Amino acid sequence: MRPVVWITRQLVAPVMEAVAAEFDVITNETDVVMDGDTLVAASHACDAMLICHSELITAEVVARLSPRLKIIANYSVGVDHVDLAACQARGIVVTNTPDVLSDATAEISMLLLLGAARRAYEGDRMVRQGLWTTWGPTLMNGIQVTGKRLGIVGMGRVGQVLAKRARGFEMEIHYHNRRPVDDALVPGAVYHPTLQSLMQSVEMLSLNCPATPETERMMNAESLHWLPRGAVLVNAARGRLVDEDALIAALRSGHIAAAGLDCFVTEPGGNPAFAALDNVFLLPHLGSSTHETRFAMGQRALANLTAYFQGEPPRDRLV
Repeated sequence: MRPVVWITRQLVAPVMEAVAAEFDVITNETDVVMDGDTLVAASHACDAMLICHSELITAEVVARLSPRLKIIANYSVGVDHVDLAACQARGIVVTNTPDVLSDATAEISMLLLLGAARRAYEGDRMVRQGLWTTWGPTLMNGIQVTGKRLGIVGMGRVGQVLAKRARGFEMEIHYHNRRPVDDALVPGAVYHPTLQSLMQSVEMLSLNCPATPETERMMNAESLHWLPRGAVLVNAARGRLVDEDALIAALRSGHIAAAGLDCFVTEPGGNPAFAALDNVFLLPHLGSSTHETRFAMGQRALANLTAYFQGEPPRDRLV
């Protein structure tokens, strides 16, 4: 009898087909986010769950999961939505999908940076609404990205790819990380042991670190003013890194000239106050949203499930 895998969201078709070729599959046909009670009920019918970051596996949920459930395979690299300690205590294996999202997420970081600095939202609106009636030397002047000092918070896989892409714009790379990375991975980059040192040294800042208790609201009223007036900030990591009220105030005052945001404290929907600002370029959490990446994520999650049920250690086991 084949193990049963509960897939909590509708994944891209090739992934759904590949999982079904190896396992008996239960799918969420409505594709709505599953709440805790639904996840607990589902755990009685399956041996594994393949979940997305939209499903919250809290300690309270873990405590009620069926003993039948042996492994949770995340269709994501970030696992801030899963209580790993609670899963470990229950003997539930948890995996994620590192590496395969790095290029796509770094692309989004660059898109946010360019879109915010070059006023893409305002320009797009101007054309669509028929407001583009003339050309002038002062029309829609933005901030040039080329040659600027870029600060990267979190020099992991995504940060390293972003640094490479940014060099194509002749940007000077600075970064803050828990520890310096090998110079060969980020040649010429300047390491800052503190967030304050980094932010005081750059003109543009990209958030690419995980959401942890230590990084919660790291961008707040105090830290945002470590950046020079007129700085650009982008976030393609997690909304929880930012105190949104503080960022909105900094954008309104002009201390932060522009922001590019792909993630928010409340998702879906985002903070409506951002939508009222012209100097914010907004995306609906598209970081890994390419055909190639979403397929690769599924393949990685499937490989972890296959290894586990074949009695082998999953490549991306976290607990």
